Amino acid sequence: MQVKLNVVVGAVAALLSGAAVSQDMVVKIGHVGPTSGQIAHLGKDNELGARLAIEDLNAKGLSIGGKKVKFELLAEDDAGDPKQGTAAAQKLVDAKVNGVVGHLNSGTSIPASKVYSDAGIPQISPSATNPKFTRNGYKTTFRVVADDVHLGGTLGKYSVAQLKGKSIAVIDDRTAYGQGVADEFEKGVKGAGGKVVGREFTNDKATDFTAILTSLKSKKPDVVFFGGMDAVAGPMLRQMKQLGIEAKFMGGDGICTGELPKLAAGTMGDGQVVCAEAGGVEGEAKKSMDDFRAKFKSKFNVDVQIYAPYVYDAVNVLAAAMVKAGSAEPAKYLPVLAKTAGYKGVTGTITFDEKGDIKNGALTLYTYKGGAREQIAVVR
Repeated sequence: MQVKLNVVVGAVAALLSGAAVSQDMVVKIGHVGPTSGQIAHLGKDNELGARLAIEDLNAKGLSIGGKKVKFELLAEDDAGDPKQGTAAAQKLVDAKVNGVVGHLNSGTSIPASKVYSDAGIPQISPSATNPKFTRNGYKTTFRVVADDVHLGGTLGKYSVAQLKGKSIAVIDDRTAYGQGVADEFEKGVKGAGGKVVGREFTNDKATDFTAILTSLKSKKPDVVFFGGMDAVAGPMLRQMKQLGIEAKFMGGDGICTGELPKLAAGTMGDGQVVCAEAGGVEGEAKKSMDDFRAKFKSKFNVDVQIYAPYVYDAVNVLAAAMVKAGSAEPAKYLPVLAKTAGYKGVTGTITFDEKGDIKNGALTLYTYKGGAREQIAVVR
């Protein structure tokens, strides 16, 4: 009889234990990026950064407001298209996510930010650099990288002061990101006393640039800046080579990827390309970034493209705000998130200003040699 009683007691205890587990809090983090289309390699890079962050958070066994937490990732594809971006945002809102990391592109992040704002859900972009993203007055909008005013302006000054550009041509892909960074680059060139000899535009799906490059060739540019992504920059570099344009080629973080040499099919000269990534670490902080890259490669068997470390930090910043607030409810942890200061991430120290922008954001300048990306300097 005693044995039977023990069995019953044990069974009840097991049931109660299961009930306790089922009452653990589930926190849903949304992620949106272009995991299909021309820049799917960048979107997948972002998504893997989010997956690694979720896995690491769950391994820590965190509690929020006294309840053990299980983090879940809800990943959506926006294909880099603004309409698909807002549809993906609404899908995450309907799924009642607790926070969102994304989108990758400025052109999708900006319209999606209204959807999240209307729902009161915090959104951190790891890569949208157009200044407008944080200038719509939404309290839910944040980013962990420097914007195009800083990025484009710095590259513009660099083209004149360091590359000694005398005649500089500018091309953009007419997206919110591409046109925005090209506009800021042009301002930077003019502010440094440089001369822009031509401004052309294409689109983010184009593959033939013969007409615009032929038009620019007659102006004998020594620097060509392209505002857009690597999927377009690669073929553009190939066609510059075919037309005998030997100018330096510059661009923002959209072209500053490990894939660019492959996309350019071996036509890039050593030191020909100079680009900037909206972020960067130096000194002691460099070890954290190097460790992250090694862990990422070990886990997924691919190298980091650009933004995966920023996605990783953005997910962790959301979680840290929830823990500090003692709640995963957006309305309760949002004020704590907005006051994020001195957070030590793999991408450096994260502190948000009143607009939701990162304070004192760094840029890393790169070139390519022997088909590999090589750091020039970290600038602020």
